[in-house]
Amino acid sequence: MEMQINDLVSAIKKEGVEAARAEADRIIAEAKEKAAGIISDAETEAKAIIKKAEEKTEILKENAKTTAEHAKRDAVLFFKKSVQTEFERILEADAAKTVNTETLARLIEAALNGDDPASYTAEVAEVTDALRSELAAKIQSGLEIKANPSVRAGFKLAAKDGSGYFDCSDEEIEKMLAPFFPELMA
Repeated sequence: MEMQINDLVSAIKKEGVEAARAEADRIIAEAKEKAAGIISDAETEAKAIIKKAEEKTEILKENAKTTAEHAKRDAVLFFKKSVQTEFERILEADAAKTVNTETLARLIEAALNGDDPASYTAEVAEVTDALRSELAAKIQSGLEIKANPSVRAGFKLAAKDGSGYFDCSDEEIEKMLAPFFPELMA
Protein backbone atom coordinates (compact mmCIF):
# COMPACT_ATOMS: atom_id res chain seq x y z
CA MET A 1 0.00 0.00 0.00
CA GLU A 2 2.85 2.26 0.72
CA MET A 3 3.99 1.81 -2.86
CA GLN A 4 0.66 2.67 -4.16
CA ILE A 5 0.57 5.84 -2.12
CA ASN A 6 4.08 6.74 -3.31
CA ASP A 7 3.06 5.95 -6.88
CA LEU A 8 -0.09 8.01 -6.42
CA VAL A 9 1.87 10.94 -4.95
CA SER A 10 4.40 10.64 -7.74
CA ALA A 11 1.66 10.54 -10.35
CA ILE A 12 -0.03 13.58 -8.77
CA LYS A 13 3.29 15.43 -8.62
CA LYS A 14 4.05 14.49 -12.20
CA GLU A 15 0.63 15.64 -13.41
CA GLY A 16 0.93 18.89 -11.41
CA VAL A 17 4.39 19.61 -12.73
CA GLU A 18 3.30 18.88 -16.31
CA ALA A 19 0.21 21.03 -15.89
CA ALA A 20 2.32 23.84 -14.43
CA ARG A 21 4.81 23.51 -17.30
CA ALA A 22 1.99 23.55 -19.85
CA GLU A 23 0.50 26.63 -18.17
CA ALA A 24 3.92 28.30 -18.05
CA ASP A 25 4.52 27.49 -21.73
CA ARG A 26 1.08 28.89 -22.59
CA ILE A 27 1.76 32.08 -20.58
CA ILE A 28 5.22 32.47 -22.17
CA ALA A 29 3.80 31.93 -25.69
CA GLU A 30 1.04 34.45 -24.98
CA ALA A 31 3.60 36.97 -23.65
CA LYS A 32 5.81 36.45 -26.70
CA GLU A 33 2.81 36.98 -28.98
CA LYS A 34 1.84 40.18 -27.15
CA ALA A 35 5.47 41.38 -27.25
CA ALA A 36 5.65 40.70 -31.01
CA GLY A 37 2.41 42.67 -31.48
CA ILE A 38 3.74 45.58 -29.42
CA ILE A 39 7.01 45.57 -31.37
CA SER A 40 5.15 45.42 -34.69
CA ASP A 41 2.88 48.31 -33.66
CA ALA A 42 5.89 50.33 -32.48
CA GLU A 43 7.74 49.71 -35.76
CA THR A 44 4.66 50.73 -37.76
CA GLU A 45 4.26 53.89 -35.67
CA ALA A 46 7.98 54.69 -35.98
CA LYS A 47 7.78 54.31 -39.77
CA ALA A 48 4.76 56.63 -39.86
CA ILE A 49 6.56 59.22 -37.71
CA ILE A 50 9.67 59.02 -39.91
CA LYS A 51 7.55 59.37 -43.07
CA LYS A 52 5.77 62.45 -41.65
CA ALA A 53 9.11 63.97 -40.63
CA GLU A 54 10.55 63.35 -44.11
CA GLU A 55 7.46 64.93 -45.71
CA LYS A 56 7.71 67.97 -43.42
CA THR A 57 11.44 68.23 -44.15
CA GLU A 58 10.76 68.13 -47.88
CA ILE A 59 8.10 70.84 -47.53
CA LEU A 60 10.49 72.98 -45.49
CA LYS A 61 13.22 72.48 -48.12
CA GLU A 62 10.84 73.50 -50.90
CA ASN A 63 9.68 76.54 -48.90
CA ALA A 64 13.29 77.55 -48.22
CA LYS A 65 14.17 77.11 -51.89
CA THR A 66 11.15 79.17 -52.98
CA THR A 67 11.98 81.87 -50.44
CA ALA A 68 15.60 81.97 -51.62
CA GLU A 69 14.48 82.14 -55.26
CA HIS A 70 12.17 85.04 -54.39
CA ALA A 71 14.98 86.78 -52.54
CA LYS A 72 17.27 86.29 -55.54
CA ARG A 73 14.61 87.61 -57.90
CA ASP A 74 13.96 90.58 -55.61
CA ALA A 75 17.69 91.33 -55.42
CA VAL A 76 17.99 91.27 -59.22
CA LEU A 77 14.90 93.48 -59.60
CA PHE A 78 16.14 95.91 -56.95
CA PHE A 79 19.53 96.03 -58.63
CA LYS A 80 17.96 96.79 -62.00
CA LYS A 81 15.79 99.45 -60.38
CA SER A 82 18.89 100.96 -58.75
CA VAL A 83 20.66 101.14 -62.09
CA GLN A 84 17.60 102.66 -63.74
CA THR A 85 17.17 105.17 -60.91
CA GLU A 86 20.82 106.19 -61.13
CA PHE A 87 20.61 106.73 -64.88
CA GLU A 88 17.35 108.66 -64.50
CA ARG A 89 19.00 110.84 -61.85
CA ILE A 90 21.88 111.55 -64.22
CA LEU A 91 19.44 112.37 -67.01
CA GLU A 92 17.38 114.70 -64.79
CA ALA A 93 20.39 116.48 -63.37
CA ASP A 94 22.40 116.80 -66.53
CA ALA A 95 19.98 116.83 -69.47
CA ALA A 96 19.50 120.57 -69.35
CA LYS A 97 23.27 121.15 -69.19
CA THR A 98 24.20 118.85 -72.04
CA VAL A 99 21.27 118.91 -74.44
CA ASN A 100 20.54 121.83 -76.76
CA THR A 101 17.22 123.21 -75.52
CA GLU A 102 15.99 123.95 -79.05
CA THR A 103 16.62 120.36 -80.10
CA LEU A 104 14.92 119.03 -76.98
CA ALA A 105 11.96 121.37 -77.55
CA ARG A 106 11.56 120.08 -81.15
CA LEU A 107 11.59 116.48 -79.93
CA ILE A 108 9.05 117.17 -77.18
CA GLU A 109 6.79 119.02 -79.60
CA ALA A 110 7.07 116.15 -82.11
CA ALA A 111 6.19 113.61 -79.40
CA LEU A 112 3.17 115.68 -78.34
CA ASN A 113 1.99 115.98 -81.93
CA GLY A 114 2.39 112.26 -82.53
CA ASP A 115 5.00 112.72 -85.24
CA ASP A 116 7.06 109.79 -86.44
CA PRO A 117 10.34 109.77 -84.43
CA ALA A 118 12.15 108.37 -87.48
CA SER A 119 11.88 111.76 -89.16
CA TYR A 120 13.87 113.36 -86.32
CA THR A 121 17.02 111.24 -86.56
CA ALA A 122 19.39 114.22 -86.39
CA GLU A 123 17.75 115.57 -83.23
CA VAL A 124 17.61 112.11 -81.60
CA ALA A 125 21.27 111.55 -82.48
CA GLU A 126 22.21 114.94 -80.99
CA VAL A 127 20.36 114.22 -77.72
CA THR A 128 21.74 110.67 -77.59
CA ASP A 129 25.30 111.88 -78.15
CA ALA A 130 24.94 114.58 -75.49
CA LEU A 131 23.58 112.14 -72.93
CA ARG A 132 26.22 109.58 -73.87
CA SER A 133 28.92 112.19 -73.32
CA GLU A 134 27.50 113.12 -69.92
CA LEU A 135 27.26 109.46 -68.90
CA ALA A 136 30.81 108.89 -70.12
CA ALA A 137 31.98 111.78 -67.93
CA LYS A 138 30.21 110.22 -64.92
CA ILE A 139 31.78 106.86 -65.68
CA GLN A 140 35.19 108.49 -66.15
CA SER A 141 34.96 109.87 -62.62
CA GLY A 142 33.63 106.53 -61.30
CA LEU A 143 29.90 105.88 -61.13
CA GLU A 144 29.02 103.63 -58.18
CA ILE A 145 25.81 101.61 -58.12
CA LYS A 146 24.70 99.39 -55.24
CA ALA A 147 22.18 96.55 -55.35
CA ASN A 148 20.81 97.67 -52.00
CA PRO A 149 21.57 100.83 -50.02
CA SER A 150 22.11 98.84 -46.81
CA VAL A 151 24.76 96.64 -48.47
CA ARG A 152 28.26 98.05 -48.70
CA ALA A 153 29.04 96.12 -51.87
CA GLY A 154 28.12 97.35 -55.29
CA PHE A 155 29.89 97.97 -58.53
CA LYS A 156 31.54 100.86 -60.19
CA LEU A 157 31.35 101.83 -63.79
CA ALA A 158 34.64 103.38 -64.70
CA ALA A 159 36.80 103.97 -67.70
CA LYS A 160 40.18 102.30 -67.91
CA ASP A 161 42.69 102.59 -70.72
CA GLY A 162 40.21 104.53 -72.82
CA SER A 163 37.41 101.96 -72.64
CA GLY A 164 34.84 100.62 -70.24
CA TYR A 165 32.20 97.92 -70.21
CA PHE A 166 29.65 96.41 -67.91
CA ASP A 167 27.06 93.75 -68.81
CA CYS A 168 23.70 94.31 -67.09
CA SER A 169 21.97 91.19 -68.46
CA ASP A 170 20.00 89.01 -66.04
CA GLU A 171 22.65 86.31 -66.31
CA GLU A 172 25.51 88.67 -65.43
CA ILE A 173 23.56 90.23 -62.55
CA GLU A 174 22.85 86.72 -61.23
CA LYS A 175 26.56 85.89 -61.46
CA MET A 176 27.35 89.05 -59.48
CA LEU A 177 24.79 88.08 -56.82
CA ALA A 178 25.81 84.38 -56.81
CA PRO A 179 27.84 84.58 -53.58
CA PHE A 180 24.66 85.60 -51.76
CA PHE A 181 22.60 82.71 -53.21
CA PRO A 182 25.02 79.78 -53.66
CA GLU A 183 22.38 77.05 -53.43
CA LEU A 184 20.32 78.62 -56.22
CA MET A 185 23.18 79.41 -58.56
CA ALA A 186 24.57 75.88 -58.78
